[in-house]
Amino acid sequence: MAISFVRYPSWPRQAAALLLATAALPPLAVAAPLEVTVTDGAGKPLANAVVYAESPQARAAVKPATGIEIAQQGKQFVPQVSIVPVGSAVNFPNRDTVRHHVYSFSPVKPFEIKLYVGTPASPVVFDKPGIAVLGCNIHDNMVAWVVVVDTPYYGQTGADGKLTLPNLPPGSYALHTWHASLPTGSPPLEQPLTVGATPVQASVRLAAARP
Repeated sequence: MAISFVRYPSWPRQAAALLLATAALPPLAVAAPLEVTVTDGAGKPLANAVVYAESPQARAAVKPATGIEIAQQGKQFVPQVSIVPVGSAVNFPNRDTVRHHVYSFSPVKPFEIKLYVGTPASPVVFDKPGIAVLGCNIHDNMVAWVVVVDTPYYGQTGADGKLTLPNLPPGSYALHTWHASLPTGSPPLEQPLTVGATPVQASVRLAAARP
């Protein structure tokens, strides 16, 4: 039995055309790490500072987070500072043996969860960017903050006052920095930031903050 082979004379031309088309495409944007160092008024590292980078592209990429909790435990909010993307739903489980009455009068998200134990059936959806201050109507010493951000690029500094955002796409951003020790009602400090294809370092000093 004779075996015949089918030839594809057009393959070299197709391959060459594909290579030329690929070469004509613009280079892909390469994300770069951003390292931010935050200090207080005395120039000392500031732990737990909230840092986030905003831009029109970042706003288009933001997605609500899931599974966020702000618990009441030991008559305190845990955690005391939370960062959530716009549209995120937050649960408020009460793990104490006493009832709590959680509320916020902040324009960003006014709400009230009256005296309760356990976990309320409906979480609170934070649908606007800004900072919400939380309290308990029963225990005046309880306070917490929810920083609602319109970007997927955010975090908090460590004990060394540093934070790395590992995958920040190239572009122009507004870098925001805030700390719970700032005077009540203080907005985040804003400064311009330009990110290219190589690692970027930024320094922020919050003069009115304290460790």
